[in-house]
Amino acid sequence: MDDGKSTLIGRLLYDSKSIFEDQLEAVESTSKQKGHEGVDLALFTDGLRDEREQGITIDVAYRYFTTPKRKFIIADTPGHIQYTRNMVTGASTANAAIILVDARHGVIEQTKRHAFIASLLNIPHVIVCINKMDLVDFSEEVYHKITGQFEEFSSKMLIPDIRFIPISALLGDNVVNRSENMDWYQGAPLLHTLETMHISSDINKVDSRFPVQTVLRPQSKEFVDYRGYAGRISSGIFRKGDQVAVLPSGFTSRIRSIDGPAGELEEAFAPMSVSITLEDDIDISRGDMIVRANNQPEAVQDLEVMLCWLNDKPAQPRAKYTIMHTSNEQKAMIKEVIYKIDIETLNRNGDDSELKMNDICKVKIRTTKPLMQDPYRENRYTGSIILIDDNTNETVAAGMIV
Repeated sequence: MDDGKSTLIGRLLYDSKSIFEDQLEAVESTSKQKGHEGVDLALFTDGLRDEREQGITIDVAYRYFTTPKRKFIIADTPGHIQYTRNMVTGASTANAAIILVDARHGVIEQTKRHAFIASLLNIPHVIVCINKMDLVDFSEEVYHKITGQFEEFSSKMLIPDIRFIPISALLGDNVVNRSENMDWYQGAPLLHTLETMHISSDINKVDSRFPVQTVLRPQSKEFVDYRGYAGRISSGIFRKGDQVAVLPSGFTSRIRSIDGPAGELEEAFAPMSVSITLEDDIDISRGDMIVRANNQPEAVQDLEVMLCWLNDKPAQPRAKYTIMHTSNEQKAMIKEVIYKIDIETLNRNGDDSELKMNDICKVKIRTTKPLMQDPYRENRYTGSIILIDDNTNETVAAGMIV
């Protein structure tokens, strides 16, 4: 459905004066060529030629803008069902999600699909914008009918904060400025809501996890005995002298030094990229994980995962895929489809085991070697996986460990 996502983002950029003059001139020129009376706001984000020709968003378009109160990165994701995989990509690192509903059509399957994916991805804030209110005469009755539909559906999901705003992206009502056409709405406009919403870090500060990406052995006299384990800290804090364990081997040691781009550090925390040396000589390679000795993730070969199937080819029964989890890459097999989610009702269907594009399901996956994992709701980085088809090298699925 064309719910006006690109137009809304264009309106946010335009009314908040976050567009460069050359961008504005280019869009004004293109708008005239297309026969529009004013500026076609969607052109600020629909950058691909196919998008402009079809009038729909296909790729994930990232736009950056700043207000006096906050910096924003907006991911404009497609609403069409065939591009659900792009929506998963765009939403995977979001702190808040804006879901647009066409006031003429109400809550439809894609509304439910996107809300459910937002819930799966543990996005804490969801703003439901009922758009195109100008096409329903700014009706309060229509607004309350749609909010009721969404509340009934979302009551079955785990979304801590849901807000509703009636808007007209085309005319600018309740986007940056309050609407004079909907004085019955007493809430804040969208931009004010985004500026004042409390955003907490999604990084787990308790469980210390350091997936090793590579081993550093500099060939110089100055670092003749240096063996550093380099990577990006996924969560928690590491300090010199900490007792740590190396997984999956289970050997323990203490941190001798932590080195960053500017030199040696006393401590490092997520999401810093550092090199760690240990007091003991332990065989460590890419894919291993350094953790606190008294706080270890579970190392398992059988995972239960909520999976979004992203490929247009169905999953083959017991076919092998490459699984990527932090810096760990190995072979894996989908052992069992436990159930599939009916997006309309959120009911679980355990009779259908065929995975097709856009299916959302709970599966059992068996890996060739143990993965050091945490549940996704506790740790976004050590709780997520992707599956890759070895024949095509395409990413076929994204999953959240439960």
